[in-house]
Amino acid sequence: MKKILPYLLSAAITFIPAAFTHAATASAPVQLIVLSSGGIMGAFKAVTPEYEQRVGVKLQGEVAPSMGATPQAIPNRLARQEPADVVLMVGAALDKLIKDGQVDPKTRVDLGKSYIAMAVRHGAPHPDISTMDAFKQTLLDAKSIAYSDSASGVYLSRVLFNQMHVADRIQSKSHMIPAKPVGEVVANGEAEIGFQQLSELKPVDGIDIIGLIPDQAQQMTLYSAGVVTKSKHPEQAKQFLDFMSSSAAAPAIKASGLDPIAK
Repeated sequence: MKKILPYLLSAAITFIPAAFTHAATASAPVQLIVLSSGGIMGAFKAVTPEYEQRVGVKLQGEVAPSMGATPQAIPNRLARQEPADVVLMVGAALDKLIKDGQVDPKTRVDLGKSYIAMAVRHGAPHPDISTMDAFKQTLLDAKSIAYSDSASGVYLSRVLFNQMHVADRIQSKSHMIPAKPVGEVVANGEAEIGFQQLSELKPVDGIDIIGLIPDQAQQMTLYSAGVVTKSKHPEQAKQFLDFMSSSAAAPAIKASGLDPIAK
């Protein structure tokens, strides 16, 4: 992830406790398939090289939305019985997978809190969202608005815009973006303003992040993780989650745009 400073991770896990160290065979190291929502993928990518080197497992990360109708979404992939060992995703969506028997409830851990931010194309004027009145006017003035088909976009389109009494007035210029990062849509000029979790906007080139939407409009999204019930390597998967939820991984989670929840 380009915008996470590498030294933060290096300083955080110069020493990985013995509890996280597991010898893998030199000929065939264990490979964990990690399905990750975009909101936590930045932190996952940041810790991967050091963790692989020190622990001796391979981490194969695949971007997968926490929810939605797209085939890439984590629930849909698990329903098709695609191989996976670990899921990093929105907590509420994870809880449903636990209820459905797809994820081991004993392995559930919380990793970080995420908040919704707004972005424009790099170099474009920066609209004012510092107050609720300014935020509302920015929505009304925008030529086009984009938001995700995951947690933040569902909240914006189904709850917040109705509460702000702007839903009907901005409906024709608003677009829910399936699977693709909202920041990329903004960077390409397909939308004038875009909303998504800060951690999902930070990795995208070609945009300016204006900041978080006002506190009165904000909704926190909790990112959590668990071991897939049908994992072929549950011990190593649980070991990785022990690390991700520890203070050693907290700097990488923080740098990605999340507020870490470390043990």
